[in-house]
Amino acid sequence: MQVLKTHAVHGGTLNYLRHDSVSTGTTMTLSVFTPPGEGPFPVLIWLSGLTCTEDNFTTKAGAYGAAAEHGVIIVAPDTSPRGDEVADDPAYDLGQGAGFYVDATEAPWAPHFRMETYVTDELIALIDANFPTTKTRSISGHSMGGHGALTLALRHPQLFRSVSAFAPIASPTRCPWGEKAFTAYLGDDRAEWARHDAALLVEAGTAGDRFDEILIDQGDADPFLVEQLKPELLVAAGETAGQVIRLRMQPGYDHSYFFMASFIADHVAFHAERLKR
Repeated sequence: MQVLKTHAVHGGTLNYLRHDSVSTGTTMTLSVFTPPGEGPFPVLIWLSGLTCTEDNFTTKAGAYGAAAEHGVIIVAPDTSPRGDEVADDPAYDLGQGAGFYVDATEAPWAPHFRMETYVTDELIALIDANFPTTKTRSISGHSMGGHGALTLALRHPQLFRSVSAFAPIASPTRCPWGEKAFTAYLGDDRAEWARHDAALLVEAGTAGDRFDEILIDQGDADPFLVEQLKPELLVAAGETAGQVIRLRMQPGYDHSYFFMASFIADHVAFHAERLKR
């Protein structure tokens, strides 16, 4: 693992890192914030949305003051493998920058697009081996990354103490972004798609009673709300399964990082409370 650059932030340390990934067969980049003190600290993994890199959340979300206050490490990986040898697509919602946090099974994506394994196996092990962690963690994300946070937590509940999301793609099997990505990465079998759909996983009770509640923030002025995000499907699934979904509709907010910066401290505090139980 190579440290690219380091900054002092809110009394802690922000590192930009690069490492050779076995899961994706590429060089992956990420940022890691460690709060002041010797630790050990719990970890919050942040998954970003379409077109983002490890840098968008790091520079725009304003999360590190709250992370320093609560003593939480925040890890922000890139959203996909990258490089000349990695398959891509001209569209912004497929290929590099659009990994959707699944392990692709279809050509030409399968050799490198293994983001579920990367996050739940390789990234967690990398952070625990190189930083002073308590080996306890939570997960959050935005948009495509909100989908990733929800589905990875629901599919791997033993790995995470809590999960939250900003404007997640709540049911990718029922929206254009998800249908396009899942067809490309997973093929035409909609039963396989359902295994990566947060609303359907909640409805099926996949995580049991692992999470006391799931926190969702959604702007009511988000241009993607009706066609792509559909948080009402997640709420309905929670009502069916008895899973508490705390959906906070935020008046006037859109899909941007201004939205996240306004409420990120709430999410850090939400996770910190559960990480320290």
